[in-house]
Amino acid sequence: MGNDAGGTGGRSVGWAGVRERVTALRKAPRAGEVFGARWHGFGHDFRLRAPLTEGEVAAAEAELGVRFPADYRGFLLRVGAGGAGPSYGVFPLCRDERGWHWLDGEARSDHAFLTEPFPSAEQQARWTAEVDAREPVAADFPDEASHLAAYRAWNAEYDRVYDLRTAGAVRLSHQGCGYYDWLVVTGPERGTVWEDLRAGDGGLEPRTLPGGGARTSFGEWYLHWLTTATREAHEARGR
Repeated sequence: MGNDAGGTGGRSVGWAGVRERVTALRKAPRAGEVFGARWHGFGHDFRLRAPLTEGEVAAAEAELGVRFPADYRGFLLRVGAGGAGPSYGVFPLCRDERGWHWLDGEARSDHAFLTEPFPSAEQQARWTAEVDAREPVAADFPDEASHLAAYRAWNAEYDRVYDLRTAGAVRLSHQGCGYYDWLVVTGPERGTVWEDLRAGDGGLEPRTLPGGGARTSFGEWYLHWLTTATREAHEARGR
């Protein structure tokens, strides 16, 4: 199981009072104008799931084979198992008859590669370039059937590389339009949040806060959202 070495490790965060600050925003005069809060029934509406117990978090870590970064662990214990947060909210960590998982709408997370080391940006780029270079070209095959068979095999390899690029990371939140945020839980980048722009032909990029170039931890990512959401929910129109 992973430890707190590497990356930010999940910087220490004081979560006291955060749950109350978040839920209080439901009554703010402009709460509905905070992105992701109330949008055609898909928003989080500043609602949080109940926090998990220490025993539940420990059981999830044992089953999933990783130890969560300290600030994310603290969030689960003090703020909630998921709910209100950046974009359309933080995917909840849940348990059902099949075990612990994260829930994106009605879809369970696929964490087959969660215990693998999160690959560096350089390694991701190399994997992508290598698989792209092997894409079958129709002119190299005697007929359409053989080209299609080769393409299907290549596409399966492409899908595997696509999934491996987020090995060792938890999908945290949906930004909309297929863009996501991920929390790295293994390897040197452990504790950092990465932005997934692949739905728009972009890449995976480490999150940074406005005005700074340093990697962003879960706690920084969440509390920056809370500060921004609080301002937007209360500021007067036209400011």
